[in-house]
Amino acid sequence: MGLFDNIKDHFNKAEFTIAPNKKLKTISKEFKEAFGLSLIFYKGKMIAEDSLTLAALNNKTSKEVDTSSKEGLKLKASMKVGEVEKLFDSLYGITVQIKDESAKNLIDNNLTIGNASRQ
Repeated sequence: MGLFDNIKDHFNKAEFTIAPNKKLKTISKEFKEAFGLSLIFYKGKMIAEDSLTLAALNNKTSKEVDTSSKEGLKLKASMKVGEVEKLFDSLYGITVQIKDESAKNLIDNNLTIGNASRQ
């Protein structure tokens, strides 16, 4: 079933798009609804306040957060967790961690989002 699930995730047209003007709590909620996993945003080494938008987070972190992208970040179930975390850093300059549904355990960076959501 694992191989079939991987193929299905790869060709699944459903995408999760992140708009820079959304609040972190909205992005996290929609990510959990889409994949059943928790998306945690950080400013520095501390968890960011979820009432901030990606743009507002720019004023709270030492790294510059680039929210000028009009398209937003698109995530698919076939993407690896580590790849998604690096995309947030390269596109927006922010640190995120993907955790299980309860937000207690980190997900292995080598798992795809789809596989992690099925565990």
